[in-house]
Amino acid sequence: MQRLSQSKYFAALLLALFTLLAYGLLAHTAGFHWDDWGFAWAARFLGPENFIPSFAGFRPFLGPIFAITTSFIPPNPLAWQLFALIIRFLIGLCAWWMFRAFWPNQPRLALTTALLVLVFPGYSQHWVALTHINQELIPFILYMLSFGISAHAMRKGSLPLTIAALLLQFGGLFPTEYFFGMEPLRFLLIWFMLDTAFLPRLRRTLTLWLPYLLLWIVDGLWLVWFYRSGAYVSYGLESRHLDWMTALADAVFKAGFYVWGQVLLLAGSALPAPTSLLTFGLVAVSAVILSYALLRFPRPDEEPRSTPHLPVSILLIGLVGILLGRLPSLAAGLPLTLQSTFDRFMISMTLGGSLFLAGLVEFLFRRNDRLKIIVLSLVIALGVGQQFYNVNLYRRDWARQQEIYWQFAWRIPALKPNTLLLTDVIPNLPLETDLSFTAPINWMYAPEYSGGDLPYALLYAEARLGGGVLTGLQPGRALTLPFRTVEFHGSTDAALVFLVPGNGCLRVLDPALGDAVTYEKESETLTQIIPLSKPSLILTDAPQAQLSAPPFGAEPEHAWCYFYEKAELARQVGDWQKILDLGMQARSLGYQPEDVFEWLPFIEAQARVGDVDEALALSRDSIRQVGRVRKGVCHVWERVQAQVPERSASSSQALNEFGCIP
Repeated sequence: MQRLSQSKYFAALLLALFTLLAYGLLAHTAGFHWDDWGFAWAARFLGPENFIPSFAGFRPFLGPIFAITTSFIPPNPLAWQLFALIIRFLIGLCAWWMFRAFWPNQPRLALTTALLVLVFPGYSQHWVALTHINQELIPFILYMLSFGISAHAMRKGSLPLTIAALLLQFGGLFPTEYFFGMEPLRFLLIWFMLDTAFLPRLRRTLTLWLPYLLLWIVDGLWLVWFYRSGAYVSYGLESRHLDWMTALADAVFKAGFYVWGQVLLLAGSALPAPTSLLTFGLVAVSAVILSYALLRFPRPDEEPRSTPHLPVSILLIGLVGILLGRLPSLAAGLPLTLQSTFDRFMISMTLGGSLFLAGLVEFLFRRNDRLKIIVLSLVIALGVGQQFYNVNLYRRDWARQQEIYWQFAWRIPALKPNTLLLTDVIPNLPLETDLSFTAPINWMYAPEYSGGDLPYALLYAEARLGGGVLTGLQPGRALTLPFRTVEFHGSTDAALVFLVPGNGCLRVLDPALGDAVTYEKESETLTQIIPLSKPSLILTDAPQAQLSAPPFGAEPEHAWCYFYEKAELARQVGDWQKILDLGMQARSLGYQPEDVFEWLPFIEAQARVGDVDEALALSRDSIRQVGRVRKGVCHVWERVQAQVPERSASSSQALNEFGCIP
């Protein structure tokens, strides 16, 4: 380690190691999340060049970044997760190079601050890779490179370097408004590099900063004009009125203090869960490795010189960085909520939050070098643990997505075009929206799509009702859903309603089966939309939908939900014997439902063509377990009585026994 710590590659190797520890251990278990699906679908079916017009009304300088990256990286979740590791390493490397440019005599401080930037735990969006690599992380890299090059340009008085820094500043500023508040940090970093009297120092700093200030002003004027022009197309997000002083204080607390220890609360509250134990184990290992490495770094001839004002200056720059980093999202009235999609705004506070903590630790422990290293190592290790905790959330999200996609494939072999899929919400997937599912549904059921109207759309009725897309639930209500540069045109007359329970399998709902009553304890919105459902939109005689891998995962083991979905499909076509065979096969393998409502097709098949006594016993057992399934059981026996005359006596017995007759 001593020889390695004296290598010129030591910092890069340490950054690479901590990139793997924080982001690489489970990278292969994450997939496409949130907006990734829409971008991946667009890249695959519309082509990378489509991102130019796609972003023209939102962020016109961002489209080229998407177009370039999607041209050489395929719409494969694993490819994007691996690319995210490279990007994350480059962020750490650029941060280290930038800090070295401003603090050439502080190699250890530059490295530890870069490590804080690398693992910054307030930002949990790393695994929404396709979206955030392009939308934020690449501009972030460009901006840090601009900072570093401007420091070298200042020392050398180099016009070419200044031009290069300005071009990189353009690449960090104009594609996204996230980093608009970062530019004043350059002024402060230059200020603290100089060591002259106040007025000469101010004049020199302003002179050096002037070209960057002018470009920053141009960007500000561009944003004001663009947002007020008819060219801008709003995302339609609901902004909130926020108290600025409270919001800024909240940002300082979260980015400067809370995020660095939040893993202790999040993982600690789930002890002794295996994920929590692994998280804390990784924190311990990371802290030991880093402490051992930093105690032997830098080389003896690079020992940092003592500069009493340095910790205070870093602390001040960090504080300003947090406050200014919050301004773009605060101006839009958007909240700063951790562990949600809204913590993407933390990327603009990453530099400020890392500098703030680095300066604070440097100030508090400036007289005890060993203790300072131990504290910094522990804090960085907590950042590693937080990111490991985060990837497990994405791992579960991706696994749950795969379950649902395959349940769709088993239950719905194919769909008539222009079908609208409606539900209230899909639970246990807080990272996904209805548009997150619209893209894979089209990928599944329109794999040969080559342009024109979008064939399918999936909407959360509860969230969309009353908005610009789903204006009402009356039959015959036309609707249009914009999706990238194409649109879905449909109607409530061509809708398929489904339910995904918290513990159970996907269910296509059918008003003809009395599902509005069977599922009346579900949300009010769901019961309102069940009468719109038309299972006849399912092409039941088509072969099972084959999900391409990638982006979908391989077909999972045929457990209970496989047999249930196939039984529901068989019930739709009246193949009662197949349902009996599926039920027998499932039971022989030891499978049974978590939700007793999933016994209903098997009860009906037994009652129609199988063992009536078995159907009665299964009905009794289901009602005994969950009383609210009784209405569903009643509907089964009512259909049997009406449609199978030879079962009339047994049906009457069941209807009386289960209280189905008032």
